[in-house]
Amino acid sequence: MKIAVIGTGYVGLVTGVCLADIGHQVTCIDIDDSKIEALNSGKSIIFEPGLEELMEKNCAEHRLRFTSEYKDGLENADVIYIAVGTPANEDGTANLKALENVAVTLATYIKKHVIIVTKSTVPIGTNDKIRQWVENNLTCTATFDIVSNPEFLREGSAIQDTFYGDRIIIGSDSVKAGDIIEEINSPFNIPVFRTSVRSAEMIKYASNAFLATKISFINEISNLCEELGADVTEVAHGMGMDKRIGPHFLDAGIGYGGSCFPKDTNALMQIAGDIDMDFELLKSVIKVNKKQNQLLIKKAQKRLGDLHGLRIAVLGLAFKPNTDDVREAASLTIIKELLSRGAQVIAYDPVAEANAKLLLPVEVEYAGSISSAIKNADSVFILTEWQEIVDFDPSFYELLMKRPIVFDGRNCYKQDQLINLNIEYYSIGRPNFNAASFTSTGI
Repeated sequence: MKIAVIGTGYVGLVTGVCLADIGHQVTCIDIDDSKIEALNSGKSIIFEPGLEELMEKNCAEHRLRFTSEYKDGLENADVIYIAVGTPANEDGTANLKALENVAVTLATYIKKHVIIVTKSTVPIGTNDKIRQWVENNLTCTATFDIVSNPEFLREGSAIQDTFYGDRIIIGSDSVKAGDIIEEINSPFNIPVFRTSVRSAEMIKYASNAFLATKISFINEISNLCEELGADVTEVAHGMGMDKRIGPHFLDAGIGYGGSCFPKDTNALMQIAGDIDMDFELLKSVIKVNKKQNQLLIKKAQKRLGDLHGLRIAVLGLAFKPNTDDVREAASLTIIKELLSRGAQVIAYDPVAEANAKLLLPVEVEYAGSISSAIKNADSVFILTEWQEIVDFDPSFYELLMKRPIVFDGRNCYKQDQLINLNIEYYSIGRPNFNAASFTSTGI
């Protein structure tokens, strides 16, 4: 089918490229000329493994193109996907201004029946607003249907999630429109669940809130494990063997981040508040996550005392591996806190440095490798479990650091990797390793 995708951010670009790859004619539209120029030159504007290669392939095979002109992009389109951002307002509510602008603009270009599909994560009832915005601004008698088709992509594995996802949610009040969207997605061969529009909107928020809850739960368990001498990695593995629980999202650490979980949990809180419902569980999830961000700082203070003047290496800036996204990343909070305590910070990340520089104070230094970051450091903070960091030989901490003291917020190493090394190692929810005593230090 002829498909237009409005917005070439993370969701829009991945959606457009993958729809082209299963055989559709796709035009991606973005009002940012610099983005379109980069995409037309064959360069992906986001870091996502495999995306640039897939983009180049489908452009070469003339199934995918990019434009900044609505008229050009919407011409002959049968289905229009909306994938613009819905960032959080200061009060936690979703900002729908970009979505409204798209709907109003669409109305001026629709000349025949089309299906408008919302990919953006939106509060319950937003698709009704989209319908109203379009209807109020139509310049002809064209008709349209609205479909909610939320995405469930994980940054760093979005291509895999698109082609091998668990389910495709299609929310529509029109059976025919729902059938067409199901047919569009049929080459993916993924189970489809049909719902009402509002149920589809809620499924997205409920899913992300539940996963965030799982993360905060295991982080609270990890804090108990530290106090009681248990190992959270063993506890999580044992829990995950129960099919009712499952092993996913049970990795203890320094909290969730990114563009989805923080934004969506806060938005769902606001949605509940709008109908005078006090969502106590979600309040606790958010509170636990904020507290977990501070855990390594507290450990470092307890071990090192005054951090003023200390050289601290930070390994990992992205909120998770295989992405350059630093939105709501723990690194932002932790680095700013280290600087406020007078520490000297030198950071390394294989791909997220450029984005981090836009959000971090200018005092932060940046290194081109793990080894150069940790050289002469008084301590190391591991904040992102990049495979490069997991595979880094821990003997180099002893060799290169002024004091081999490692605070690992992602549990990258096992104790047996450290036994013959003169290293102090403090992780999350596990006994601390001190080479001098082989006993827990209680930090």
